[in-house]
Amino acid sequence: MEVLDLVDRELYRAEELSAPMPTAHDGWAVILEEVDELWDEVKLKPSKRSVEKMREEAVQVAAMAVRFILDICPPVEENERVDSVEPRVVTRTGGH
Repeated sequence: MEVLDLVDRELYRAEELSAPMPTAHDGWAVILEEVDELWDEVKLKPSKRSVEKMREEAVQVAAMAVRFILDICPPVEENERVDSVEPRVVTRTGGH
């Protein structure tokens, strides 16, 4: 599954489970909580880290960042609407 598909699914799941972010401060707190959970995994010794858990937490960070944009930062002009942007698939190739 493509990374953006994972983020989209997580965003949908989060929207089903909870109300929109009511304020920028609340949205920041949600993002920070997800970043802290990712950090908890990252700071483990490499032999104890789970790539799957890091991916899961990173997807949650990305989904909450998107939700922040949607809930807290509405478009100013019609041409900034999210649904006016053509979807694209981002994949990583190479050794990074």
